[in-house]
Amino acid sequence: MNPSSLSRQPKRDRILVVDDLADNCFLIQTLLQEEGYHIDVASGGREALAYIEKSPPDLLLLDVMMPEMDGFEVTRRIRQNPNLPFLPILLITAYDQPSVARGLDTGADEFIRKPVEFDELVARVRSLLRLKHSVDERDLIARQREDFVSRLTHDLRTPLVAADRMLNLFQQGALGELTPSMEEAIATMIRSNQNLLVMVNTLLEVYRYEAGRKRLTFSPVNLTELVCEVVQELDPLASEQGLALSFEKPAQLDGQSDGQVDAVVMGDRLELRRVITNLLGNAIKFTDTGFVKVRLSSSASPPKTVVLEIEDSGPGIPAEEQPTLFESFIQGSHRRGGSGLGLHLSRCIVEAHDGSIEVKSELGKGSTFTVCLPGQPG
Repeated sequence: MNPSSLSRQPKRDRILVVDDLADNCFLIQTLLQEEGYHIDVASGGREALAYIEKSPPDLLLLDVMMPEMDGFEVTRRIRQNPNLPFLPILLITAYDQPSVARGLDTGADEFIRKPVEFDELVARVRSLLRLKHSVDERDLIARQREDFVSRLTHDLRTPLVAADRMLNLFQQGALGELTPSMEEAIATMIRSNQNLLVMVNTLLEVYRYEAGRKRLTFSPVNLTELVCEVVQELDPLASEQGLALSFEKPAQLDGQSDGQVDAVVMGDRLELRRVITNLLGNAIKFTDTGFVKVRLSSSASPPKTVVLEIEDSGPGIPAEEQPTLFESFIQGSHRRGGSGLGLHLSRCIVEAHDGSIEVKSELGKGSTFTVCLPGQPG
């Protein structure tokens, strides 16, 4: 048999058998090796955890009753380790029904009673390995999809940026004088290209968060100053639409002070600015007449909390759309609905800051988006 044919041989499933009794390990090892599985053994919980940390198997056969560390504790520690891939756990027990329930509640996937019946053991092993393969395949597809979208989105930015620069050169007359109709057409192309670039950038940011690849730089952020910046930046847009844009400076929520206080949080300033800009921009975009109000409040008593509210007098959001409003690619029924990514990205950013975001809205009565962030301890 040549090396290339060996490389095409299917990988043998690796099973770790954990039991403090050597005879039990030997019996199970012998039975399962005859079925073509690769079997390793461990004599106790600590040895098993060290093995799994170094090289996670495809399946764990775990005795419940062991000295020092029982099977329940081993299961609990495995399930609490976020760095481990999915590992099916088959408990082997001579205990009664309550112990089985405890094992399943702790995180085990199946159980089998002693004395072990060979046919039942093999059937349960096959079933759990099918589950393992299914989960691994799903996770692989998800990773490939995330990687594909991330790469595609990143690659799309290059021609879009180049097109934006070229169109601006056209608009400035660098390549020749333009007629009024050409100027209008180029202005439309620039707007469309910039909208697409914003969408691509947002998509890239979403996948960075979802893939855990987004790095945040935390420092004290004065939200009062940050909100002021965004309000001043977007005020001309609100004025264009005839909207009254106001910002209520922060006061303490608990009523301990009547004066203005600084609302300071630990966060990434650029990312928090993105959230405020997106929420305030949406409020202005979707409100035809009336007002947009921004409120900031802070609690002095522990746990310190900073609350940002953005209220508008727009058309409101139907009740059936509100539960999925912050999901990706969920577009509202509003005629000016966007890509459905902005609110999802805002939630990703807020949750990365250990905060929360929610909406309260009623048709015909406007909407209020509320962001709660932990205040800076002091």
